[in-house]
Amino acid sequence: MGLIPQSFIDELIARADIVEVIGLRVPLKKAGREYKACCPFHGEKTASFWVSPEKQFYHCFGCGAHGTVLRFLMEHDRMAFPEAVEELATRLGLDVPREGGDAATNVHRADESLYELMARVAGFYSETLARDERARQYLERRGLEPQIIERFGIGFAPNSWNEVLRRFGGNEADRKQLADLGLIIERDRGQIRDGERHYDRFRERIMFPIRDARGRVIAFGGRIIEQGEPKYLNSPETALFHKGRELYALYETRRARSNLKRLLIVEGYMDAVRLHQSGITYAVATLGTATTPEHLKRIFRLVNEVVFAFDGDRAGRAAAWRALQHALPEAREGREIRFLFLPDGHDPDSLVGEEGREAFEKRLETTLPLSEYLVRELSEQADLSHADGRARFSELARPLFAKLSEGVYRELLLTRIAGVVGIAPQRLNELWSTTGAPQSRTAMEAPPPSPTMRTTTQGRTRTSAGRGSLVRQAIDRLVRFPAIAAEVSAQERAGLEVCEEAGIELLRELLDDLRERPVQIPAQVIERWADKPGGDALQKLLQREEIVADAAAAAGELRGALVRLADIAAARRLEALEEKSRTIRLEPEELMEFQRLMMRKKPRDGGGS
Repeated sequence: MGLIPQSFIDELIARADIVEVIGLRVPLKKAGREYKACCPFHGEKTASFWVSPEKQFYHCFGCGAHGTVLRFLMEHDRMAFPEAVEELATRLGLDVPREGGDAATNVHRADESLYELMARVAGFYSETLARDERARQYLERRGLEPQIIERFGIGFAPNSWNEVLRRFGGNEADRKQLADLGLIIERDRGQIRDGERHYDRFRERIMFPIRDARGRVIAFGGRIIEQGEPKYLNSPETALFHKGRELYALYETRRARSNLKRLLIVEGYMDAVRLHQSGITYAVATLGTATTPEHLKRIFRLVNEVVFAFDGDRAGRAAAWRALQHALPEAREGREIRFLFLPDGHDPDSLVGEEGREAFEKRLETTLPLSEYLVRELSEQADLSHADGRARFSELARPLFAKLSEGVYRELLLTRIAGVVGIAPQRLNELWSTTGAPQSRTAMEAPPPSPTMRTTTQGRTRTSAGRGSLVRQAIDRLVRFPAIAAEVSAQERAGLEVCEEAGIELLRELLDDLRERPVQIPAQVIERWADKPGGDALQKLLQREEIVADAAAAAGELRGALVRLADIAAARRLEALEEKSRTIRLEPEELMEFQRLMMRKKPRDGGGS
């Protein structure tokens, strides 16, 4: 499927009414030029969620949630970016274009054809289950009710080598689609029967359709109902299905809970279905694989709390340890990663069936945080009663700690590990750094000037920044009044090339982009930079209260800042050349540059301060 052109995204942002879209989901009240409400992303009694129709931007002063109308749809309605674009385009009566011309269009149509085929096969499996008494009795014995079977679209693949092939593979093109989707398998040359080169992948199995974020069937998981191996058989990787990114029951979870706060990760399809039936509608399952980094990135775009539930046996503990190692790079402040170990002989399916929802959820109060699980497991591999064992504990912890991102969580875990080892955290970090572990930064980038707080006429507290650096001022004016980029001359832009001030790369990139592809409102800039380096900094600037009269005043301030930045760069270069000339003779090119810089300096020196 082709990419959505940036120009179309810009148009969507410009034409959408963020107040209307959010107002359909959150009760907004007019407050001066803006609108306010209790934040939909965290519980609160006093409104701290504000929507600006002028900026086409929302921000919560309580939890920090912020973004454009597209970001709101993604966070509140749990949509992927393409879904949010399509939702907004539908509201505006627009068709979403795709870059790549006819080839991209053909790919899109081919994908749609595959989705349609998967839906038809899923319907066939459902019909087969309705007719097969043995399969229905199996699900009944497993405790599944008709309503949950229907909700999840569970079906049954008949005991046949060619039923799907016969029904859906009428010609060579159809058979190719079935093979591309992993529904049929090609036989070896010596095993061809009656001239047929293919056979059905799934036979005599309970079929669990795996759906994407839009509810389309993209794969199947099949469980055998009698003895046999493998117990579970999954669709292979296809154009529609990548098991390292998908989670079973995520679509059903998002439909059941509009304000999702936690996900419970289990291992089996039946576990997830049975938990949903019991009212635990935030359970999802991995697809026959360990939890991958891609799974976790997707999960943390939806929620800030994850609980992994594992059987208490050796296999469950091994799976939990793999999950911990994959989770470490995603562990940071604001996120909770916890582990639940079930009693021996139980899995989530059997346990929730035996003790019910309330008792099962009570267990979630006794889960182990990631940090404590890590310490517990490593402590079992080392005798902490003597120095040798504590040294071994340190060495086991070092490569795991190295997976963590910089931040408060990393420092707190360092303190926890150092407490077990029995030395100061700073000293432990120094020792680790000499053997390859990344050292915690002791000098962070200088933060922006400390904001002062003032109360607006609407009665809320807002952040009001000082003017800050010249680079920051210039970026701020471009974000708030992006159209003024067109007023910057080529000479003024050229003056930035030799500038080395902090943040200058972002300013150059932002200015060049807005000169080449002009936009009119701040939200368009924010959406363009949503996933780029510097995007967070731009959003934070927009959250600050700045008093600028109008675009003309902003343009004057921008151009003034660019001229002063060029002067600063020129002065530094001149100083460097003067310093060099005191020790060695300047090259001819350097001498010409020195004279040019001196000529540039004289008029400005004579102009006063």
